Amino acid sequence: MTIYIPPVRDMQFLLHDVLKLSQSGLPGYEDLDPDFTEAILDAAGKLATEVLAPLNAVGDRQGCRLENGVVRTPDGFDKAFEAMKEGGWTALDCDPAYGGQGMPYVMGVATGEMFVSANMAFNMYQGLTHGAYSAIHAHGTEDQKRTYLPKMVSCDWTGTMNLTEPHSGTDLGILRTKAEPQDDGSYRITGQKIFISAGDHDLAENVIHLVLAKAPGGGEGTRGISLFIVPKFLVNADGSLGERNGVSVGALEHKMGIHGNATCVMNYDNAKGWLLGDIHKGMRAMFTMMNEARLGVGLQGYACAVPAYQNAVAYAKDRLQGRAVTGAQNAAGAADPLIVHPDIRRSLMDQKSFLEGARMLVLWGAHMIDKAHGGDADAEGLVSLLTPVIKGFLTDKGFQTAVLAQQVFGGHGYIEEHGMSQFVRDARITMIYEGANGVQALDLVGRKLAQDGGKHVMAFFDMVKTFCKQHGEGPIGADFVAPLKAASKDLQTAAMFFMERGMKNPDDALSGSYDFMHLFGHVALGLMWAQMAVAAQEALNTGQGDPAFLKTKLATGRYYMKRQLPMTGTHLARIQSGSAPVMELEAEAF
Repeated sequence: MTIYIPPVRDMQFLLHDVLKLSQSGLPGYEDLDPDFTEAILDAAGKLATEVLAPLNAVGDRQGCRLENGVVRTPDGFDKAFEAMKEGGWTALDCDPAYGGQGMPYVMGVATGEMFVSANMAFNMYQGLTHGAYSAIHAHGTEDQKRTYLPKMVSCDWTGTMNLTEPHSGTDLGILRTKAEPQDDGSYRITGQKIFISAGDHDLAENVIHLVLAKAPGGGEGTRGISLFIVPKFLVNADGSLGERNGVSVGALEHKMGIHGNATCVMNYDNAKGWLLGDIHKGMRAMFTMMNEARLGVGLQGYACAVPAYQNAVAYAKDRLQGRAVTGAQNAAGAADPLIVHPDIRRSLMDQKSFLEGARMLVLWGAHMIDKAHGGDADAEGLVSLLTPVIKGFLTDKGFQTAVLAQQVFGGHGYIEEHGMSQFVRDARITMIYEGANGVQALDLVGRKLAQDGGKHVMAFFDMVKTFCKQHGEGPIGADFVAPLKAASKDLQTAAMFFMERGMKNPDDALSGSYDFMHLFGHVALGLMWAQMAVAAQEALNTGQGDPAFLKTKLATGRYYMKRQLPMTGTHLARIQSGSAPVMELEAEAF
């Protein structure tokens, strides 16, 4: 069985030494003192390790079953779901008006990492519900909120998002699902959706589907799309469940990973639905879910790799193979442990430095979302700019990290006995769903850079510049500020290249968009590591905290700055090569 150790100490350091939550003045943050957050994180970690993690391999092995139109989840998932509900974890950052606990979003993200690391497929049932809750909370009528939100907050009812169709993935403008208005104000929804995560299951009494469809008069393209609430069971006026709606599961997808989550083909046959938000403005309402979901998928991307790394470290310390080139380190044994070998150290340091930087970036992003909820338009613009970076970069690197962890095991990582392949297979989907990473890169370069006249990317550059000015002459200057400044210059040079060449030849910008997303991701993680270094050095100087932990943090950060951040130069060189190397071949030549 694989191990999982909740990273409570690291999270506490990030929340309090780096982000300084209780001093930020945001509503609800005044209660987030170290003792309070530690109690929450400890309790979440206990649920993750004692209840969820033991079911991870069970869900992978058993998968879900479709029996007589009902989806059955793996053994033990029902009791675990009840434990999550009883602990209030599904309601942690939800509105108290509907039964939520009203904590800041950042705490939902911190606990969410543990749940994903322990059992990603299981956590998706409540994670998708949170996204649907957010869309109804933001765009629903008062009656819709009263009808659906209390049950969704408690996860007595779960939620989904229905976008993709067999012929329509990223290009939602060509979807075919129809919505016909009825005299009672409802709509009749007809069509088929595919790849619907948690589309049906036996964990909740009802499933509330949010479905994109085209109503009459909407015209072509995405501007004609509306969003509808379509429950599995209709809800009576008194809140009780009524008759079964015209919604059914056509099939379960057979997938590479996340076997414990039911990925469904959903058929809508004159199903009764109600408009959510404004008619023909469904994309605006859906993006309330999508932006939250994309940050959550970025979290999944690295969180899947956290236990993979932990297991790789344990194996590298235990497995005896070869002798250290500098002399035997385990003279009493037949060989030295793997961890003495420099290339194993390189692999583990690649993993560790990425994962800790990624955790900081996602918590920082959640902090920006909390600021945005408080009315901070600049924070909203900044996190909107970085959402495709968080989703695309962290999932690409998270998958690579899971593969690196598997590689530490050699052949034992490829067989199922050690459980490493599940981490790789589960992490793979994060690069694809909620907008494949190539689309994230196009969104970043084609839309987000120029948003509001480029205001938000300039704000990011200014944030880096201000940080470098403040700390360039300090104790972290040489190891952290100097490489961050150089990497930021690469990012600015790439952005200028797009501005100069993109209008004349859009292919020059789009051919470099994927490299730009990774270049931006490295700079963002470089900034996160520099901020962590400041906090760690200050704690050492004042004698606060565990010196061993703080020195390890600084050493890990130095590794990232020296061994990973220089990749910005490679990405810049690729971007500056333009579109010619990419577009030169005719289609027939491939």
